[in-house]
Amino acid sequence: MRAHDSATAPSPIAVSTSPTTGTARAAKASGGTGTVLAALGVIAFSLTFPATAWGLEGFGPWSLVAVRCVLAALIAGSCLLALRVAVPERRHRAGLAVVAAGVVVGFPLLTTLALETSTTAHAAVVVGLLPLTTAALSALRTGIRPSRTFWTAALAGAGAVLAFTVQQSGGAVTTADLYLLAALLVCAAGYTEGGRLARVMPGWQVIAWALVLCLPLSVPAAAIALSYDTPHLTAHSVAGVLWVAAGSQFAGLVLWYRGMAAIGVPKASQLQLAQPLLTLVWSVLLLGEHLPLAAPLTAAAVLVCIAVTQRTRS
Repeated sequence: MRAHDSATAPSPIAVSTSPTTGTARAAKASGGTGTVLAALGVIAFSLTFPATAWGLEGFGPWSLVAVRCVLAALIAGSCLLALRVAVPERRHRAGLAVVAAGVVVGFPLLTTLALETSTTAHAAVVVGLLPLTTAALSALRTGIRPSRTFWTAALAGAGAVLAFTVQQSGGAVTTADLYLLAALLVCAAGYTEGGRLARVMPGWQVIAWALVLCLPLSVPAAAIALSYDTPHLTAHSVAGVLWVAAGSQFAGLVLWYRGMAAIGVPKASQLQLAQPLLTLVWSVLLLGEHLPLAAPLTAAAVLVCIAVTQRTRS
């Protein structure tokens, strides 16, 4: 029996699983995927201002934002119905209202009003302060405290963007700048709350329900705005509205919230430091705007900050 027991006993050599190693690999893979998703969201967002400028060629600011919200909500609602997604729990509805107010209504409206008198290049660099604003609000909301290195790099990136903005505007604060600063605050609040919700429900459902939540307001708003502001449809205006509705307002935010859920709000927000520079490129290619000479230096500084923040741990 002794020999038989010995022969059938499990051999330690055959044991090859390591829970710690497996967990670390899974976390690393999840973080890599989250970074890619958040980066794709940033690319989608970088086209928002040029697309909005195109949309303003045929729509007024109020009608553009209202139509954008309705179209995006119809896309989101169709997805929710097709997949038979259950209505969010009551405890999540306050957070969804914050996302709706900040991301669906506040940011699009305020930035569209700003773009009536501001170039997309100028607006892009002002909104480049969004990562720092989001990280700060996230720290206050969630209690997570990023490292000193993280904050140093974030402040350096924001400082580079701010210096670029001041240099371009001659140090003057315009009405458009005030709209953009207000947009930063409401959008950061929406991103922070959306990132928190994306940890307990799929990210695409966060923005989908936020959009649907706005339908009772966006539909009558669109009807009223269009009655006072008859659109002049052109290829640019139609393409602009379709992109800000389907690309920026829905698909981009789906990718963004999924990325934030995987890597955390502070780290994901720092990827947006690249957004104003991408928007500068699109403004030249799509709108023919002049690219400021300071842009390459700002780009280099921002990319360094992104690299540092992505290597630091919260």
